[in-house]
Amino acid sequence: MVEAGRKAVVVGFDHSELSRNAVWWAAREASSRRRPLLLVHVFTWPFEEATMVRLPGRDDMLEPLQENLRRELAVLGEGCKKIDPGLEVHSDLLFGDPAGELGALAEKAELLVLGGARVDGGGVLGSTSAEVLASRSGAPVVVVRGDHEHPALEAAPVIVGTDGSATSKLAVGFAYDFASRHGCELVAVHAWSDLPLDPFARVQGWELPWGEVRGDAEEVLAESLAGWGEHYPDVEVRRAVTPEQPAEALLREAQEASLLVVGSHGRGRLRRAFLGSVSHAVANRAPCPVAVLRAGR
Repeated sequence: MVEAGRKAVVVGFDHSELSRNAVWWAAREASSRRRPLLLVHVFTWPFEEATMVRLPGRDDMLEPLQENLRRELAVLGEGCKKIDPGLEVHSDLLFGDPAGELGALAEKAELLVLGGARVDGGGVLGSTSAEVLASRSGAPVVVVRGDHEHPALEAAPVIVGTDGSATSKLAVGFAYDFASRHGCELVAVHAWSDLPLDPFARVQGWELPWGEVRGDAEEVLAESLAGWGEHYPDVEVRRAVTPEQPAEALLREAQEASLLVVGSHGRGRLRRAFLGSVSHAVANRAPCPVAVLRAGR
């Protein structure tokens, strides 16, 4: 197991190709951060948890399943070692609810990495990823896509959304650190439209001080980035201020990105389900890995 006091990069594995891609991403990130890597599979025995009935032959069936899972985790660990021979790799087989177990591990982790399919047309993330992202605290969560050929890290920018909030400031710090370690350009995006439709279509004929509005937006962005350049002088930064909807602006910038970073305001599952949120939208639709920084971290 991981030595006490050392935060690990934790990655969930569920046999899918998506989660396997997440493992390779997590291994590279753990190597870059010089942190241990913890591979986790959460095993839920069918029906028993819900019915509280001990099934006949349970132990006879569980033992070979557990052994197969341990062997598969060991093979994954060897694959991670090929990425970095010096990487410290551990694995664990847990029993219970995947979202609950992974969420508990995230409380003490450096980073939690999950696999996720890109969803278009109003779909939602897999239940485990969605429930973990709904948490208001814990380590940053990275959802890694498996359906997009990502550009090399050294060639692709890191995109971060800023809105002046405390969580977006956490996101900015995370993005600067990632960009510095991987030699990426940082693109900081602030979208100042809260209108549900195209702002220009809605305000035709209005006499609004658009210069002042844009100036205020640029000031919010500048305040969000203040001080980080001194800590990371090697990071080249491009600022993008736009009247678009925030999610659409971020998704447009993320088309050729290595990572998209956003803050989550922890509004909860019910409100997200009906109204949507920037973090939920980009976690579902982005073509690149998405890092979500949660309130309370």
